[in-house]
Amino acid sequence: MDALHEALSLLESMGITLPTPAYLFGVLVFGLIGMLLFWQGRRRRKARVKWIGLALMLYPYLIWGTVPVYIVGLGLCAAGWWYWRR
Repeated sequence: MDALHEALSLLESMGITLPTPAYLFGVLVFGLIGMLLFWQGRRRRKARVKWIGLALMLYPYLIWGTVPVYIVGLGLCAAGWWYWRR
């Protein structure tokens, strides 16, 4: 266990922090929703739904932080729902 704590402190001293479980859960859930929207957008020939699904799968690579991931994810889910219903 001492080696693990030493490795974590070394990473933190370099400015690297591990993601929180809430962040990982958000990335997983929004990624799965994005896959669903992408597949259904392709199947139903709804281009906006397809691209929103792709954005849901890829945006966590650009955003670091739990709260922004949830805010952007919920916004994209709302947009996907809106265009799915149209």
